[in-house]
Amino acid sequence: MADSARINLTNQFLIAMPGMADENFAGAVVYLCEHTEKGALGLVINKPIDIKLKNLFEKVELSLDREDLAETPVYFGGPVQTERGFVLHEKLSEEGGHYNSTMAIPGGQLEMTTSKDVLEALSHGAGPRKILVTLGYSGWGAGQLEDEIGRNGWLTVDATPEVIFDTPIAQRYDKALSLLGIDPRMLSGEAGHA
Repeated sequence: MADSARINLTNQFLIAMPGMADENFAGAVVYLCEHTEKGALGLVINKPIDIKLKNLFEKVELSLDREDLAETPVYFGGPVQTERGFVLHEKLSEEGGHYNSTMAIPGGQLEMTTSKDVLEALSHGAGPRKILVTLGYSGWGAGQLEDEIGRNGWLTVDATPEVIFDTPIAQRYDKALSLLGIDPRMLSGEAGHA
């Protein structure tokens, strides 16, 4: 029987608190694609790596006919399966088709695809208009994320596609915090006790 008090953080941002010990997540904003009693899966949206989309497409032997995407960075999505690509994108219309391995993210307007067919569609100038491509993902086992939040490792807030797709990379952390009404200068790395 499911615990009705369990909080579901799917379609939320995890915002790393100052003092995050894990270097993979220091200063990170993670978009949670899935959160169940079995664990959580998310993608870091503000840590670009030294690979542009045009280079990634060359590696998988595809051309990229979308000039608007060629110089877009690929992101470090997290420390799990870093050789594998994950494409976070706007939800396709019913007429827009579907990809072989797509997860519709409940409560949001986004989907996450791991199959190469989304890249093939993009290479022909089709596919979703707004995308964020990562190598790797962030994963937590059952209860692990809840424990980290309980130890003041993360703040959570409802995600907005604008932060993911329309906000400059360097401003995504502060913009995600502003969704909570928090000025980043107000945060301390110390856990407080009343």
